[in-house]
Amino acid sequence: MNLYEIEVLDNNNQTISLNNYKDQVLLIVNTATDCEFTEQYDDLEELYEKYHNYGFCILDFPCNQFGEQAPGTMEEIMSFCADTYGVSFPQFAKIEVNGPNESPLYTYLKEKQDSTLSKRIDWNFTKFLVNQEGDVVARFEPLVKPREIENNIKKLLK
Repeated sequence: MNLYEIEVLDNNNQTISLNNYKDQVLLIVNTATDCEFTEQYDDLEELYEKYHNYGFCILDFPCNQFGEQAPGTMEEIMSFCADTYGVSFPQFAKIEVNGPNESPLYTYLKEKQDSTLSKRIDWNFTKFLVNQEGDVVARFEPLVKPREIENNIKKLLK
């Protein structure tokens, strides 16, 4: 299986294929609207606005697994993100990133990451950087701010 064979639910619970994002550099993030890292939405949106015309996309997957920090409906989450942070990048249905109900996307990302890293996602705003071929090239933990990985993104876009 490759990344582009995976299907996910969009923010309207419609199934879509990640093949829609083929040939793009992706930053895949599990997010939460009531988390100490929620302010990272600002940096994420800045990166998206700066590079999306060059083949970069952020895929936002709200996750309520950590302290129930992504409460509410998708409509409420999207409204909060748009009104508070001006989010315009794609947001998807809530997922789980660990355990028996783990999203196949996160199973794939964790299997394909650097083998020295933990297979467990420890908190929201864990970021996976994926190249145009669908390869996971880096994983960044929540403490790493999105602007700190801008150079990694730029290198992949060249």
